[in-house]
Amino acid sequence: QVQLVESGGGSVQAGGSLRLSCAASGSIRNYDMSWFRQSPGKEREFVACVRRTGAIYYGDSVKARFTISRDNAKNTVELQMNSLKFEDTGLYYCAAGATILSTIRQSEAYHTWGQGTQVTVNS
Repeated sequence: QVQLVESGGGSVQAGGSLRLSCAASGSIRNYDMSWFRQSPGKEREFVACVRRTGAIYYGDSVKARFTISRDNAKNTVELQMNSLKFEDTGLYYCAAGATILSTIRQSEAYHTWGQGTQVTVNS
């Protein structure tokens, strides 16, 4: 089972951009890879998924602003975040799993998680 390490978080003004990276200790080729986020007092929220097939899905709140990508040769997944809003603030987690389409937005579908990287958007 792979281990995941996120990086790239930080503090940014509203309207700015950040790029998050997730590095895996082994091959991600057979995994669906997703980003989730969580803010204090809120449930973990699905952000984006790039499946092992290459199909991509986004949460409604980030569509047209965030872009997920994967590089199976480097075992990395990235999340480009543009036009950041205050409500994008949270701890962002990378997750790996072998999901079915109906469950990609559910955190329970993923078996491996990183430790998270904090994103703070200042209004």
